[in-house]
Amino acid sequence: MSETALEVNGETLRLDPSGALYWPAERTLVFADLHFEKGSSFVFSGQLLPPYDTRSTLKRMVALAARYQPERIIALGDSFHDRGGAERLDEFERATLRALTGQVEWIWIEGNHDPVPPAWLGGTIASQVAIGGLLFRHEPSAGEVPGEVAGHLHPCLSVTRRGRTLRRRCFVSDGGRMVLPAFGAYAGGLDVREPPLASLFTRDVLAYLLGARRVYAIAA
Repeated sequence: MSETALEVNGETLRLDPSGALYWPAERTLVFADLHFEKGSSFVFSGQLLPPYDTRSTLKRMVALAARYQPERIIALGDSFHDRGGAERLDEFERATLRALTGQVEWIWIEGNHDPVPPAWLGGTIASQVAIGGLLFRHEPSAGEVPGEVAGHLHPCLSVTRRGRTLRRRCFVSDGGRMVLPAFGAYAGGLDVREPPLASLFTRDVLAYLLGARRVYAIAA
């Protein structure tokens, strides 16, 4: 599996095909919109989904942490699908998360789904955090903010090749700021050409589509 390098506001980042972001200079791994326990939340509205989304997402996170060996992990908000999501974790999932948060400097960014992630999970909680030339927050700012790295909008893009149309999650960036794809198993997506995403960028934008083993850059 190979990453794609991208420069955002002077900082060199690696885009992993999983949808995670790695910042080598700061040994920092970033995940957006994990939406733990989205499957179990659907039960309350009568929609029954396989309740394995949290475990599947955690498994991929553990594999990436083992691969990159980060010193810091940032979760960009909406880590839990609702305020009660953390309480619905089973013991294995709680132990897995505690092991992750105990190994590195872990930062939970507050999201609109989980404005106050539970302190017992470990790590620190912040509304946003600035490191080097980058500003990590959950929801992208309305105005131009150089170095902003956000989630919230779950970007995706549909492409047609050889008569087949594929819809894939993607990173979006104009080199000044970027939006990460949702990492959670059940997270949906918003097309990068829709106004909430398209209006964020003032320069030429590239969408970095997630493939099975690499990331593909496409003009958006």
